[in-house]
Amino acid sequence: MQVDLLKDPPRKLFFQYLIPSVSATMVTSIYVLADSIMIGKGLGEIPIAALNLVLPIFNVLFGTGALFGVGGAVLFSVSMGNKDQARARRYFTLACLANAAFMLFYFICGNLWLELILRLLGATTNTMSFAMDYAKLIILGTPVFCFSSFLQAFVRNDQAPRLAMAAVISGGMMNIFLDWLFIFPLNLGMGGAALATVLGTTTTCLILCTHFFHKENKMIPLWKNLRFRYIKEIFQYGFSSFFMEISNGIVIFVFNLQLLRYAGDLGVTVYSILSNSSYVIIALSNGIAQAAQPIIATNFGAKLIERIAQVKACGLRTAAIEGSIFTLLGLAFPLAVVYIFVNPTQPILEMAPLAVRLYFLCFIGMALNIFYVNYFQATLQSSKALTICALRGLILCVSLAFLLPTIPFLGVLGIWLAMPLSETISLLIAIYLAKASAKRA
Repeated sequence: MQVDLLKDPPRKLFFQYLIPSVSATMVTSIYVLADSIMIGKGLGEIPIAALNLVLPIFNVLFGTGALFGVGGAVLFSVSMGNKDQARARRYFTLACLANAAFMLFYFICGNLWLELILRLLGATTNTMSFAMDYAKLIILGTPVFCFSSFLQAFVRNDQAPRLAMAAVISGGMMNIFLDWLFIFPLNLGMGGAALATVLGTTTTCLILCTHFFHKENKMIPLWKNLRFRYIKEIFQYGFSSFFMEISNGIVIFVFNLQLLRYAGDLGVTVYSILSNSSYVIIALSNGIAQAAQPIIATNFGAKLIERIAQVKACGLRTAAIEGSIFTLLGLAFPLAVVYIFVNPTQPILEMAPLAVRLYFLCFIGMALNIFYVNYFQATLQSSKALTICALRGLILCVSLAFLLPTIPFLGVLGIWLAMPLSETISLLIAIYLAKASAKRA
């Protein structure tokens, strides 16, 4: 896509980036979603609960790719807006090296201490064997998981959002087909589902790598005058993306522990339905935010404030509409959500509908909060981005998940309410911070 981020109409640019960006992030969620649906339908309730216990490992791997991918890509775009291509290339070089170093660390730790890690994540006697079968292959796929999200961020910011979309869609379709093939005809169980995810992500990475051979590619390593402070800057501006991804894993971990305490494996199974549903909304919200991010970052580098405001307004409206649609769907059709993932037993049918209705109230706030985090990153307001991430993903959500169930008349209902309350409070603070920064601009 040949566009001029500094001259083309901002609204037109946003919608040019929106479909490729949303398509790419949506299909990323399919890696987990397809596994969940196929495992739930093909293998049953305990295996899908085991998958939910492994999800924090995904969060760490994809989050690390986002840490160096988004952090490096934002600085890459700001440098390009400043017409400093050499600096942009240095950011890419160091981000790539740092991502590779963390990838190697995770690979070694995962192979040495996988069973211990799974026990810490809450695996029980019922779920351990299923979790191990799945996680062993995920650890072997560490390189492609770390570099998938990394390359998506850079390729998109190097003005090739359609290639990023094509790569993720191709990998997602491969993953869906292989999930069906490995679980049903070949009967490979949890290991088959994990292998399908690894091969799908590998396909995505290989297609993304074709960008390096394109004549418009600016992602060219530059080894001269590399400075340690560049890594510090990459970490600073990408940490919010890492924290947002990791916080999803922390929330899943905390909710699993609390639900095991208050509702047993049944609660974890119901929560797996909710957490997998939220992957779709998170993916859509990330797609909307990431459509705006390269445009905002490049115009921020060129100090074109009015253009930034126009893109921000388009993004917030789109995020609000998206979140509202999914909230209404959950309120109106909670059983439809349940049947997507499992063939429910009577205990699930008794617990799940109210859980879906309460949990889905969070999606409006979630969509807007994710946009605000990406907006603060793109305008180099890293402390504000991190504040919102910490509030919605750790401080408020975890605190409420522990506090609300202790209220006598709430019990397990308090766990379902923790997410809507934390997203709402975080959104109010995000709006305040955005208005405060606008007044100083």
